[in-house]
Amino acid sequence: MITIEQEDGDVWLVTVDAATKTQHRVTVSAENLERFGRGKMDARELLEASFRFLLEREPNTSILSAFDLPVIARYFPEYERQIGRHLTS
Repeated sequence: MITIEQEDGDVWLVTVDAATKTQHRVTVSAENLERFGRGKMDARELLEASFRFLLEREPNTSILSAFDLPVIARYFPEYERQIGRHLTS
């Protein structure tokens, strides 16, 4: 289960409740939202889709505890191309 709360401005707290519960502070700027969300997602939707993407590739305990959203693309070059597929309906 993924829980997302806005902490302050562009900083969000994402909690992944799995076998081991983890928390992640993720910065999502307006530029990140436009680039990765392509105007189709708000920050909460983009973060949920991004964490679904990450969790398909690694356990929640391997996800950085704090990062800027574009860091995902550095580790997973396909992120920007595939993120739209991870939207929940």
